[in-house]
Amino acid sequence: MKGQENKVRLKGKWKQQRTNGEIAFDLFNTALMVIICFITLYPIWYIIVNSFNDAQDAMLGNIFWWPRKFSIESYKVIFSDTSILRAFLVTILRTGIATSCSVFFTSMVAYGLSKNHLKGRKIYMIMGTITMFFGGGLIPYFLLLKNLGLLDKFLVYIIPALFNFFNLIIFVSFFREIPSALEESASIDGAHEWTLFLKIVLPLSKPVLATIALFSGVYHWNDYFAGVIFINNPNLQPIQTYLFRMVAEVGSSQMAGSTAVVAAQTTTSLSLKLATMVAAAVPIICVYPFLQGYFEKGVMIGAVKE
Repeated sequence: MKGQENKVRLKGKWKQQRTNGEIAFDLFNTALMVIICFITLYPIWYIIVNSFNDAQDAMLGNIFWWPRKFSIESYKVIFSDTSILRAFLVTILRTGIATSCSVFFTSMVAYGLSKNHLKGRKIYMIMGTITMFFGGGLIPYFLLLKNLGLLDKFLVYIIPALFNFFNLIIFVSFFREIPSALEESASIDGAHEWTLFLKIVLPLSKPVLATIALFSGVYHWNDYFAGVIFINNPNLQPIQTYLFRMVAEVGSSQMAGSTAVVAAQTTTSLSLKLATMVAAAVPIICVYPFLQGYFEKGVMIGAVKE
């Protein structure tokens, strides 16, 4: 029986018996994860609860777990305001177009750099790696976009974000794992590089495409900085920039007045902020479950080498 003192027989099978230290460690980890999840999720829940509470009643405070007086007036106001709807439309267009273009352009460059026979490949990789750690700063970047004529244009959201070297590294790691025999057999049949890339490589790259699309989409949906610095036209500002200006507005009396809140007296500037936060966050959160399966595969790219 030597070597089996830590095993017990359970339903005809030998099972490793867990020590008290292992059980205590698992309990501690579980308790720690519950605490971290609570600290992370409760602020979101608090915002949602207060956004669905009556605005005037919410001013009294002490609303922590559930709306004390349920109301959707704040959501009616924000979705009836044309400026907010326009900001949502700009964000949707920006996220869809910028993400699609960025994924395609970055994957195209990565496909070339994944080939060992490409001349100067190491130099390109070194140059790209340097840009990950060193940049020219905001002022040179602003002047560059100004000279390119992108300021106050919708393309300022698209063109500067076409290429991301960090995403390129992930693409390169994935492309190198695709069997070269597939491309060689297609080349023998007369397929050129574009055919190989579009009809063989990309269809086999759904996990990494979904992963990079999620990274890029979340960035574009949540980014407010570009709208603040590079856009003066209110018709081109995304929803996050609109929300930023709403929160930054002193007292928000001017912005509240633009949505007829003062006349209606059914909402407050705070309730509008909370409702806008929820409305801006829900769409991108709903996208994640559809990409979760691919995302789990994509984040493991290059983690294990045989």
